[in-house]
Amino acid sequence: MRPKVLLVEDSTSLAILYQQYVKDEPYDMFHVETGREAKAFIEKQLPQLVILDLKLPDTSGEEILEWIVENEFPISVVIATAHGSVDIAVNLIQIGADDFLEKPIQADRLKTSVRLHLKRAKLETLVNKMETEFDRTNFHGFIGSSLQMQAVYKTIESAAPTSASVFVHGESGTGKEVCAEAIHQQSSRANKPFVAINCGAIPKDLMESEIFGHVKGAFTGATTDRKGAAMQANGGTLFLDELCEMELEMQKKLLRFLQLGTFTPLGGSREIKVDCRIICATNRDALKEVTEGRFREDLYYRVHVIPIDMPPLRERGNDIVTLANHFVKLYAKQDKKKFKGLSKDVEKYFLSYEWPGNVRQLQNIMRNIVVLNDGDYVEMSMLPPPLNTPMAATKTVSETTAHQPAAIVPQPVYVEPEPHAPVYVDEAPQASPVEPVAVSSPTQPQEIRPMWQVEREAIQNAIEYCDGNVLNAAVLLDLSPSTVYRKKQQWEQEEQSES
Repeated sequence: MRPKVLLVEDSTSLAILYQQYVKDEPYDMFHVETGREAKAFIEKQLPQLVILDLKLPDTSGEEILEWIVENEFPISVVIATAHGSVDIAVNLIQIGADDFLEKPIQADRLKTSVRLHLKRAKLETLVNKMETEFDRTNFHGFIGSSLQMQAVYKTIESAAPTSASVFVHGESGTGKEVCAEAIHQQSSRANKPFVAINCGAIPKDLMESEIFGHVKGAFTGATTDRKGAAMQANGGTLFLDELCEMELEMQKKLLRFLQLGTFTPLGGSREIKVDCRIICATNRDALKEVTEGRFREDLYYRVHVIPIDMPPLRERGNDIVTLANHFVKLYAKQDKKKFKGLSKDVEKYFLSYEWPGNVRQLQNIMRNIVVLNDGDYVEMSMLPPPLNTPMAATKTVSETTAHQPAAIVPQPVYVEPEPHAPVYVDEAPQASPVEPVAVSSPTQPQEIRPMWQVEREAIQNAIEYCDGNVLNAAVLLDLSPSTVYRKKQQWEQEEQSES
């Protein structure tokens, strides 16, 4: 499309002359005589360049320039001025004009000026486009402008319009489901259902029913037909989180579904065909799972078409501070607190901390701080465990527990601090409000309990702390969600049989 140049000139004869000067140039010059006509043209046509006369029948060129600047139109403005008004034109450049041409305008001067400003406008448009595509701070639920996240955004944009399977890798809490939703929202399926299934939180004997549904009478308790996730996601996207937790037999059935697009509900006899895009995710090394026989190789290559690696929070630089400020303002607004952001000390500390729980941990930490404290800015004294313990900034939770005795189970990460006794990072270690189970010491002998009791107590405490959320409890305990879910079910069944 040829660029547009708008000439705002009340002299028809001069306008005809100027248009004659540029008749062979690679752009179109349009002419209006009044300020009202100029505004109407700009709003409808949005030219790349305006050549603006200072004196117009209904207004002044200065008023038109101010209107363009106020409305932030992406337009270059060149002032056409008489010899005695050069000082005025220079003042208008300070307001927002890009250049001025002194009347009578010579042909070569006009053509050179228009050519330069159109080239500049083209470059500015290109820069704006690149900034939009490569320097985004927000993208479909993501917050962050680091290079790692820009790469994620670009891959999502490339993958979304296609039907290719996407496999999202990343540590727990890095935003794998947010990534899957972003792909869905960026695709042509955005107005169709997005259905998420966590394969690690569903017992193996219920997995087939959850994904493919069941018919009435398929098993004890199946009193009605039930649509599975595959049917619910028809036309849209099915997200299978923690895919490596799925049992091998179910992996075989999933592979057939992915290849044919058809499935048979549990207990049914008729195949059903659906159209849904599959996005998978895991926090494990999927290829290692294949090597060790826990994940089917044919399924791996079927779903691992477009890999997306979600970067851990510790590698995202200033995104940590951006996210923390976002969460603290969000929760302050919800809870009617006055928090505006982080203090400089807290910002510096957050950038040095390892964040083993990634964005999920950061989010919960900020929620804790807003609920338990008041102030304008988050201060070091407000930080809850484990951030207020010595060396927290240089060691991850896994590193600090790596050399503990086997009987010690990692404690839940988010423990409410004692409001009257805050612990600062640069102070000597203080007693934790929750004491871990420790090996007996010569001076303070303690009762030795069976390991299964210690494990059960730790898991139940973590689930209770997370308000019944098994997935969050598993993250805090550094255990597989399926392991926690299985043990929880086993204990509940034991309690029912005893009663």
